[in-house]
Amino acid sequence: MLEIKAIESLLPIHEAQLLTYLKLGGWKVGLLINFNVTVLKDGIRRRVFNLEEQEISVTSASPR
Repeated sequence: MLEIKAIESLLPIHEAQLLTYLKLGGWKVGLLINFNVTVLKDGIRRRVFNLEEQEISVTSASPR
């Protein structure tokens, strides 16, 4: 899903809109792009809907 804006700044409501679109459309990943920035990479937000964070267990082998 791609949401394109040309606004002064991205607000939390814009991210909430994107997540709603992802949920309703059945998509997992969306990009929110604001073209009203000096450097385009500063206006890009990537969001993932329903991301299940996996626990990563780190074991250290210490000699005894």
